[in-house]
Order: sequence, then C-alpha cells, then structure tokens
Amino acid sequence: MKFGIFFELSVPRPWDDETEHSVYMNALEQVRLADELGFDQVWAVEHHFLEEYSHCSAPDVFLSACAAQTKRIRVGHGIVVCVPGFNHPIRIAERAAVLDIISSGRLDLGTGRSATWPELGGFQADPDETKKSWDEYIHCIPKMWTQERFEYQGQYFSMPNRAVLPKPYQKPHPPLWVAVSSPGTEFDAADRGMGALGVSFTSFAAQEQRVKTYRERIANCDPVGEFVNNQIASVNFLYCHPEDEEGVKIGKNMIGTFQYMAGQNAMAKEVYPTSSYPTGGLLAATRRQADGPGDARGAPEGIAVGNPANIIRELKKWEAAGVDRVNFMLNAAEVIPQQRVLDSLRLFAKEVMPAFQKSELAEVGS
Repeated sequence: MKFGIFFELSVPRPWDDETEHSVYMNALEQVRLADELGFDQVWAVEHHFLEEYSHCSAPDVFLSACAAQTKRIRVGHGIVVCVPGFNHPIRIAERAAVLDIISSGRLDLGTGRSATWPELGGFQADPDETKKSWDEYIHCIPKMWTQERFEYQGQYFSMPNRAVLPKPYQKPHPPLWVAVSSPGTEFDAADRGMGALGVSFTSFAAQEQRVKTYRERIANCDPVGEFVNNQIASVNFLYCHPEDEEGVKIGKNMIGTFQYMAGQNAMAKEVYPTSSYPTGGLLAATRRQADGPGDARGAPEGIAVGNPANIIRELKKWEAAGVDRVNFMLNAAEVIPQQRVLDSLRLFAKEVMPAFQKSELAEVGS
C-alpha cells in the first residue's frame, strides 16, 4: 500500500484574526514534512459553509501552495463538487490543468457531488439531480483536456466549440477518482474506470467483497477518460506514538473531536429524503466506530492510532482487504499540538512505512 495525508482544514472556535492562518500554515508545514518523508499524496476537500468542521472552500489554491513547496508528493483535488452552482465543468478543467502544470504533473482529480444540506441548500442545488450532473461532468472534463476543441449540448451545461486551455501536463490527463461517501458509489467509480476515493468504513469481510466486486466491474468498464484508474483508497486517522496507551488516548481524542464536528452537519438524506442519498456512508460509519469500545486497547478496529507495531497490525488488515492506498487525517480542530503531529509523521515514516515497502519488494522478487 501507499500512504497519503488528507485535509479538512477544521478551524476551532473561538476565532480571531490569526486562527485560520495558523491552521493553514500548520497544514502546509505538515505537507512539506510528508513530502520529505516519502508520503505519496496530499488530498484536500472542497467544503462550504461548514463552520469549524472544514474551512477548505478553495482547495485548488491550497494545493497550489502545496505543489510550490514540495518536490515529489502528488496533489489530490479531492473532491471537486460537480454540481451546477458550485462549479462549472469548464472552470474545473481549466483550474485542474493549471494545477497539474505548476505541480509538474502531480495532480490527481477527485470528483463528487457533496452530501451535506448546508452546502447543497446554500448553493440551491437539487439533491435529486446531483448524481446526474456529476455523471455528465465527468464524461466531459477528460474530453476538454484531450481534444483540441470541444463542444457540447447537455442537460446541465452546454458550450459552443472552444479550445479549453491550458491542457494538463500529464498525458493523456491526470488520474480520475470518485469520492465514496454513500454505499455503492465505489461501483459507480468502477463502471466508469475511475479510482474509488475513501471507501466507507465497514467490516473487513464486507470490505473484501466490495474490493472484489470493484475489481470485477472495472475490468469490464466503459471508462470516461483515456485510461482506467484501477485503485481503491481508504480514509483513516493517524497518530503514531512510541507508547501505545498514549498514542491511543491522543488518537481517540482526535477521532472524538472529528465525530462531534461531523455530527453538527446535517446530511442531505436527513433533511431531504431521496434515493439519491442512501443511508450509511463514510461519516456515519466513522461516527459509529468512534463511539464504540473497539478492542481491548480502546481503539476502533482498523484505525491507525497507537504505537508503530499496532498501527502496522491494523494497516495490514486494509492491505489484506485489497486497499491500494490509505490517506490519513492528522488532526481535528487542532486538538493535537503541531509538534506532536510532526513527530507522529516522522515516527510513522521510520517505523511503519518500511513494513509495507518490504512487502512490495517481496512481490517484485517473486
């Protein structure tokens, strides 16, 4: 497996003139260190109106700073909301191409449709239409990148014949992903030849079955882009500490804080009942995990908190389930002091990453 980091950019109250600036500067310092340590990706969400939970409303700007301050780590725009009112597909294609150019071809583009009512209602989007507009967008954006000129007449947008510029640095285009926050979305990703970003937390047996079905369906997909991105990534929490008890204690506090903030966000399905937003999904499952007693250590199963040995044990379960990547949330509302976050990253890179690099080398030699 490969490892990345994942940002919501949560900003705790009370707010003053420096609060948001401090959160962003801490995140950029974490990205620079992750790049030096060999983490493979940095992802940033797109959220709007979600007070404290996420102040990351312009992830392309944040990721541009990440790209300018790093050399190797890939920048993941995860996700771009593909809903009219939020973003126009031409602007998505243009901004993504610029980000790919300034990062020298390190962009991964994640797509999705938003799931909270504050966001959907704030942009006056119809929840029954978001999946349809997402599907229309993701079929058109790769063509804007690869065709010299593009024109389209559709349900959610239309455009006359134009050259959409610039073109991405990566050829034929950056890898495409779908955010998975509702059950079954990973199969929508597979059918379109796209990576599944953030498969919902579930039992490992259920996860293995989902991975198996994803692989079967993507093998027979009709890709929206010029190539198939056959990858599954999960979202996790990370706090690595030499002492397991201390690591679990601090990690659980981070998880509980995230759980509390997530609970303040009214999901679309709770306000506007519709088959387009089924029950379950990443946030709900994460909340259940965070509420449960977990194992004897008190940490939820599969979560990367504690000492290196126990984190290796938990991550091996994801590897065995067939997950290709794990992206870690490093903090929530700044409950972990910055120096401890940086120390956690260093210890993880030193003690945990080699356990997975060895397995990759063994596969090459077999």
